[in-house]
Amino acid sequence: MKRQPSKPVRRTKSRKNSKKITQGTILKYSALLLFCGFLVAMAYQYRHGFLYWLGFKTDKRVEALSKEERKIENLRIYEIVERHKEKVFGIDVSHYQDKIDWETLRNNNDEFPLGFVFVRATAGKNKVDGEFRNNWIGAKEQGYLRGAYHYYRPDENSLKQADNFIKNVTLSKGDLPPVLDIEKIPNGQSLDSLQVGLKRWLDKVEDHYGMKPIIYSGESFYTDFLKEEFEGYDLWVASYSFFEDEIRNDWLIWQFTDKGELKGIKGMIDVDIYNGNMEGLKRLCK
Repeated sequence: MKRQPSKPVRRTKSRKNSKKITQGTILKYSALLLFCGFLVAMAYQYRHGFLYWLGFKTDKRVEALSKEERKIENLRIYEIVERHKEKVFGIDVSHYQDKIDWETLRNNNDEFPLGFVFVRATAGKNKVDGEFRNNWIGAKEQGYLRGAYHYYRPDENSLKQADNFIKNVTLSKGDLPPVLDIEKIPNGQSLDSLQVGLKRWLDKVEDHYGMKPIIYSGESFYTDFLKEEFEGYDLWVASYSFFEDEIRNDWLIWQFTDKGELKGIKGMIDVDIYNGNMEGLKRLCK
């Protein structure tokens, strides 16, 4: 008797295979979550550097660090100081440092000798830094080379901002060139208008003092918005990247941290390196 042909059997995935696929999916999403967590942690750890990269860092006080963050930052600062012992170190200050004890600063920081100080003088078309006079006089009395800088507000008239700086800053023999601090993109104008305004400020200040100003900005902000139009100006760069450990040849000054600690100053302070020795720095002066 002939057998009737059997119907083809439809194969189904075993529970075992289904279980393997589920486990693989879980592992994949777990790895993705871990990676996202890592990115978030990195963004928090280097949040100030990322803000500079985006060009939106403001002139606000930097928040306190945790103990672990302090240890990491101290190690980075120590490494950079060791690599630049032949250079000249300095700081830049404003009213955010409150009252500075200039005598203590000069006499109690032998492990971190300073040669120059930049003092915030003005901001925008009408603001004068509340501690400018005290800092300006204190730096001079303690024998530091001193310079003054203006915090530029992109949406305010550039010539009025230049007038504000000129009205409040008198440069004497031995003072460093004036500095234009530009960190923000404008809200109410184009980038072309920003560049025109910056040039007007620079030209007016140079005409008044007979010294070519220095431009201060974040590394990426300068590269993205200013570099081509302002070639020929000395550059003071803020770059806090953990992977940046030596000053670049085309940087006149490098602000390598905003988390320094020095006796005589409350809280944290910006620390800078001049790309040369003291004799070279003095040649820049008025």
